[in-house]
Amino acid sequence: MKVKYHDIISIIDEIDPILYSKNRNFIDGSVSKISPYISRGLISTKQVFMILKEKGFKWYQIEKYVQELAWRDYWQLIWQVKNIDIDLKSNQIDVKQHDISTCIIDHKTDIRAIDDAIKNLYTTGYIHNHLRMYIASLVTNIAKTAWLKPAKWMYYHLLDGDWGSNALSWQWVAGTNSNRKYYMNQDNINKYTKTNQKNTLIDTSYDSIINLNQPEIFSFTSNLELSTTFPESTYRKNNDNHLPILIYNYYNLDIKWRSYMHADRVLLIEPSKFKKYPISEKCMQFFIKLSKNIEGIMIYVGEFEDLLCEGKKIFFKEHPLNYNYSGNMDQRDWLSDQKGYYPSFFKYWNLLIKKIKY
Repeated sequence: MKVKYHDIISIIDEIDPILYSKNRNFIDGSVSKISPYISRGLISTKQVFMILKEKGFKWYQIEKYVQELAWRDYWQLIWQVKNIDIDLKSNQIDVKQHDISTCIIDHKTDIRAIDDAIKNLYTTGYIHNHLRMYIASLVTNIAKTAWLKPAKWMYYHLLDGDWGSNALSWQWVAGTNSNRKYYMNQDNINKYTKTNQKNTLIDTSYDSIINLNQPEIFSFTSNLELSTTFPESTYRKNNDNHLPILIYNYYNLDIKWRSYMHADRVLLIEPSKFKKYPISEKCMQFFIKLSKNIEGIMIYVGEFEDLLCEGKKIFFKEHPLNYNYSGNMDQRDWLSDQKGYYPSFFKYWNLLIKKIKY
């Protein structure tokens, strides 16, 4: 993965929203893979939208791509007002277990495309979005597993881990954030992953899959102990230094944010939040490398309260995980000022496009 800011901007310049709208669901489709940089706050959904607009694309050519950007904002808006760690709209039904199946963790489901995707996740920190849905459906609706622990397992390994998008997507698949559960069968997997596998446990009709009892292979579970390894702190509090503090974190690495200010730039890594939402060593190292795009940034491993110094002004950007911060809060770079909670994406989208369509 690229980690230098100018290289990341070049990825945006190469986005083909026309091809994306045609083939994004295929494993070899024209996806941009910029989600890790949006998730870490190095770039914003609005910034990507403006670059595409300035390149001269017509609205109808980029609408599908912008809609996917809007989904990211939408999940974040829900997270601002709702507890997304519990079933959002309705209870998950037909749950047999809460721990994830061992065959999922060990990529031994005998569904080749899914097993390969899980191995690739461990190696690269990436899974194609369609395969994320396949895995979530297999885990929740076929293995009959409660969605929360498996969602944290996937988040742990994803370089683009965004708990809002991740948790609410799993809930959408599991039917707790939608009107019905999402299912796939082997024919669907073969079509979009360019495989030709037969005789798997899901090589059957949708009606049969919906009524399928938990296959025995999924009844054996593992109680995962996910933990985060922290870097060394490089920032030392100095009460005699009255420079303001700009706080960066796992969701804010915006190099343009208040770049004009003479300030201490501190990458805050709070153990309490990474205990609740742990990330892998690969994700942590990627995060640290990206942070080096911010000139003079220093790492502080500790809680926000421990960072406070008398007389120092604190600045930070809004995010649902910044609930314990105090000081001066700046707005994030949303696609528009269309804020608030909407019970469905398309209610939000229909209002949003009135403000951004050109």
